[in-house]
Amino acid sequence: MLVLVGLLALVVGLVGGFFLARFTMKSYLAKNPPISEEMMKSMMTSMGQKPSQKKLNQMMSQMKAQSAKR
Repeated sequence: MLVLVGLLALVVGLVGGFFLARFTMKSYLAKNPPISEEMMKSMMTSMGQKPSQKKLNQMMSQMKAQSAKR
């Protein structure tokens, strides 16, 4: 009986921990996107493109829309 309670507690802890970690990471990435506008600008410059503000805004909105789908 004691082993069964221990296993049940372990499974509940693992499942709860997984969903808590998942929720925490989603909220962190929503508040702090992995790529900022400055990073995008330097990346485009290094690829030989001249980044305009309009193009940067389009790319950032596409990235936000893509992350919202997940």
